[in-house]
Amino acid sequence: MAKVVIDTDECTGCESCVEVCPEVFAFDEEAEIAYVIKEEGGPEDLIEEAIDSCPVDCIHLEE
Repeated sequence: MAKVVIDTDECTGCESCVEVCPEVFAFDEEAEIAYVIKEEGGPEDLIEEAIDSCPVDCIHLEE
């Protein structure tokens, strides 16, 4: 099972992943970056949409 990962060093805090898939991604207001709240994932179509919507390509699936 692949797990969802965000490279937080690359994240620009645009929140597009949170808007697309809030059951997997959340936003840290203090650090101004997104983070994964459900590593094992959720709706695959929404996770793919979140990956595609990321302007800096910092969201990945790892085996």
